[in-house]
Amino acid sequence: MRKGLDLRLLPVLAALSDHRSVSDAAASLGMTQPQMSIALNRLRQYFNDPLFIRSAHEMRPTPRATTLVEATRQILFRIERDLAPDQSFDLAATQRPITLAMTDAGEMVFLPRLFNALKRAAPQAIVHSVSPPARQVSEGLETGDIDLAIGYFPDLQRSNFFQQSLFADGFATLVRRDHPVDGRLSLEQYLGHDHAMVRSMLRSQEVVERELARRRLRRHVALVIPHVTSLPVIVAQTDLLVTLPGSVARYFTRLGENLRIVGSPLELPTIELKQHWHRRFHDDARSRWLRQLVAATFQRRTVQALPPQLAVAH
Repeated sequence: MRKGLDLRLLPVLAALSDHRSVSDAAASLGMTQPQMSIALNRLRQYFNDPLFIRSAHEMRPTPRATTLVEATRQILFRIERDLAPDQSFDLAATQRPITLAMTDAGEMVFLPRLFNALKRAAPQAIVHSVSPPARQVSEGLETGDIDLAIGYFPDLQRSNFFQQSLFADGFATLVRRDHPVDGRLSLEQYLGHDHAMVRSMLRSQEVVERELARRRLRRHVALVIPHVTSLPVIVAQTDLLVTLPGSVARYFTRLGENLRIVGSPLELPTIELKQHWHRRFHDDARSRWLRQLVAATFQRRTVQALPPQLAVAH
């Protein structure tokens, strides 16, 4: 039975992949060439694979080595991230990606402003926007693969998560510019027309459905789509009604002249758009900086909405 892997050998594996030379890899880690050769031999014995094969000009990784190096980089990245002291966090120099969980609607309305603020503060960091299922959002926040979830995430209410309200948003009903309905819809008109609905991370649609169920009302949903981004084109060319968060509906009306907002007979509750993070990262210097930047960016929003509420709760 072989002994466990010496984790001190992981940087050796990554260095050999980067430099493709025993001597250069040794120099990058402050080791002698014999020490590097001994470390490589130990890795070969543990994994029962040659790992790196000498060719005419360089050491080429085997398929097994390629797989191991990818996993090794993830392990080293997490060790550096989780064990490095706060004092080492250099905002201007950081190259660590910033990962935000957002809906496609959030990407359209809020991400441009957030991206500009992030690039000014951390110009070398790549920004990732992701839209995984709800369960994967909570898991990603816990592991640190996702830095923040920004928007309406009603599932992130457990004790392990912190949240900060950014602003409150109402709902608006969107139709094409020359739609036959005019002014404010009556309840009969609202229920009698065909509706479009988005089934995706846009969880705000559940608020509309709950209110209709509470009042024992039923609308006719004629179209269900997975992407909110296609709604402006579809609604502008049909008689469909769609009820969306107000900030999204107003954004769509600014895209062109083919859409307008009509008054709705439903008194829908407002929803709070929040940023969410896991308890593990509550005192982390990088997370604190990121949360402060997001809160400040939403304070400077110009889209119509209620004033931001910045009390932290958990």
